[in-house]
Amino acid sequence: MSDPHKILIIGGGAAGLELATTLGHALGKKGKAEITLLDATSTHIWKPLLHEVASGTLAEAEEVEYLAQAHRNHFRFRLGRMEGLNRAAKQVIVSPTLNDQGVELIPRRVLDYDTLVMSVGSVSNTFGIQGVDEHCMFIDTTTQAYRFQKQLVETYYIKSYAGENSLKDKPLSIVIVGAGATGVELSAELHEVTRLLASYGLEDSDKVKITIIEAATQLLPALPPRLSAATQQQLVKLDIQLKLGRRVTEVTATAVHTHDGEVFDADLKVWAAGIKAPEWMKNLDGLETNGINQLVVDQTLQTSDPDIFAIGDCAACAWQGHKGNVPPRAQAAHQQASTVAKTIINRLKKKPAVKFVYYDYGSLVSLGKHSTVGSLMGSLMGTVSVGGFIAYLVYLSLYKMHQVAIHGYFRTAMLSLSNLFRRSTHAKIKMH
Repeated sequence: MSDPHKILIIGGGAAGLELATTLGHALGKKGKAEITLLDATSTHIWKPLLHEVASGTLAEAEEVEYLAQAHRNHFRFRLGRMEGLNRAAKQVIVSPTLNDQGVELIPRRVLDYDTLVMSVGSVSNTFGIQGVDEHCMFIDTTTQAYRFQKQLVETYYIKSYAGENSLKDKPLSIVIVGAGATGVELSAELHEVTRLLASYGLEDSDKVKITIIEAATQLLPALPPRLSAATQQQLVKLDIQLKLGRRVTEVTATAVHTHDGEVFDADLKVWAAGIKAPEWMKNLDGLETNGINQLVVDQTLQTSDPDIFAIGDCAACAWQGHKGNVPPRAQAAHQQASTVAKTIINRLKKKPAVKFVYYDYGSLVSLGKHSTVGSLMGSLMGTVSVGGFIAYLVYLSLYKMHQVAIHGYFRTAMLSLSNLFRRSTHAKIKMH
């Protein structure tokens, strides 16, 4: 009897985890394939929620343990970070895993595959601007988001107990570079956090200054101008400073400098301006990449190697009927995972690959408890602008679709119910 087909998925984000779960049920449970998911961390959080992790307002129950998920859904999880690829041998090289003290927990190793799926997501694009890597914080990963949240709380403590000196009189300043969905949602969430922390007896909310710096002249380019303007008005009401049309030229330990010579003092600096695939993907054993390190794929999401697929933010897939590529959104990752799952199942049956067709269901941006705005798209209704409670429900449904994909309907319902009870008994913000 021949060995089962080895399917290796690199990256457990929205696309990778959904794919592993789907294939686990379709193939792993029946012994038709051996599905392995590799990720550098042990838990998963839906990336559009990372701004809530960074602000400390997300319930810890939202995390998914990869090992438990793998056990329940008939695939294997391996902890580690991919560092290289040997296409000739069909092997992925995995770096050693170290603990915080530098002690090696897992040695360098190789993982074999018959079909490889790259789903490593994206990281912030610093565009080579001086000082960004050294002095800005990022929220591309759960680890980075927790690190920001910890520094946010520590900075509040420092300001609140500074005593009667110049440090006490100076407002706590937070500068966010980038006015896309991440930057805008984070700013609104941080505004709410300042109110909560003030109610807990820390720094007064009127002594906190939140500023967004954006090179473009419009917030949220993915949204129609009218909705962008509505979002801008809402942020102004929240007393969030908007500096549009300002290109950042340098970041120092204490400030952000823009092209017009203005200097913005900042205790905390967050970079949320643009994305790219990780640098190590640039020279991945001859696979074609674009200018931001994404793997170039065809309409079946295959790379130039027929045994290697790419999905999610790390894939550059032409958007049929539009200029440019499919946008790096959670809904695209969800649809690509479904398409590749069908293709891999077909491959084992010697059937042709399934072509990926992207359906844009619109864009939504949450401003926390204050507002949700966006646009919905469909073949019958065209483009419809939505806001308020209806937009919030649609925004929430996107996450519920992801939960259903990895947990099923019953478990998603139970998780939602437990979160309702949890929020009634726990603090609204994480303080550690």
